Amino acid sequence: MNLPVIILGGGGHAKVLIEALKTSKRTILGITDADPAKHNMLIMGIPVLGDDGAVLHHLPGSIRLVNGMGSVNVPRARTALFEKFKSKGYAFVTVVHPSAVIASDVALGEGAQIMAGAVIQPGSTIGMNTIVNTKASVDHDCSIGDHVHISPGVTLSGDIRVADEVHLGTGATVIQGIRIGRNSLIGAGSVVVTDVPENTEYAGVPARQRASKIS
Repeated sequence: MNLPVIILGGGGHAKVLIEALKTSKRTILGITDADPAKHNMLIMGIPVLGDDGAVLHHLPGSIRLVNGMGSVNVPRARTALFEKFKSKGYAFVTVVHPSAVIASDVALGEGAQIMAGAVIQPGSTIGMNTIVNTKASVDHDCSIGDHVHISPGVTLSGDIRVADEVHLGTGATVIQGIRIGRNSLIGAGSVVVTDVPENTEYAGVPARQRASKIS
């Protein structure tokens, strides 16, 4: 049964999700947002119900949630939002835009979001609350962890391992067989040709570790 959904967050990523959900004929009850100025507004025709507390007016079994928070850095806030509502018994919808190309054996975790034009090839797995954004490409036998953001236009070659809570910036390219450690950031446009340790930021062509370490 397709239960109605509430989207958490009313920013740009939420708009992309609204379009995907509408295209898939999913009923959207409303949006929540922390900004009081947005309350009672319409975003793409969908009402903003209030802050996240509005979700609690609905029993966990009566609705599903969509994580509308995007990220431009290591996605800690997005992770925290997902885990907050999971701890209260709510479940998240896995959103797949109809134009995405996903091989028949691909496994998608709860709350994964596969956006327009994305391609995911055979043998790959996508973790919980992970975004494969617009026109991103994930080739064969890749393992993508939980709470990852694969930004628009990213290209992952085959047999790549991406640990939890990694942000891959727009247009980054990762060659085959690379391992990217947890809580790491790959800069936009980077070309990754070596393994990336956890808690680090890599950027450039080829990508190199920056001086600062992510704590």
